[in-house]
Amino acid sequence: MLKTILLAIDSSEHTLRVIQFLKELQLQPATKIILAHVIPSPEPDMDVAVDRPHTSEELLYRNVEKQLQSYQADLPGDSTLEIVRGDPAGEIIRLAHIHQADLIVIGSRGLTGLQRILEGSVSSQVVAEAPCSVLVVKPD
Repeated sequence: MLKTILLAIDSSEHTLRVIQFLKELQLQPATKIILAHVIPSPEPDMDVAVDRPHTSEELLYRNVEKQLQSYQADLPGDSTLEIVRGDPAGEIIRLAHIHQADLIVIGSRGLTGLQRILEGSVSSQVVAEAPCSVLVVKPD
């Protein structure tokens, strides 16, 4: 029986498919779902336009929290939110350890070739380093 599932989501359009896929699994009422979102740390050499307004850290966090709460209301059973900042793959793996997850559910952007090499694949890194099983939901 799955006691704890870590549902790692981002702000992409593919998130709804990942959540729908999770809802299709016939989970026990006692299964705890951790909705996790990692806000990537800014790149140290990233250029920032000084003549444009920037989203404050708190506003960004509140927007993510509001989005996760809307997803949370649609999930069966007990669920909690985790919003962290850092390297997405590393933070997902860290949260899986902390919550002793039995399963990580994560989406795949479907990157291939050079784009996958340049941007990296969070789901591939999570599969390789996770302390538990990983279910990767592919795009349509």
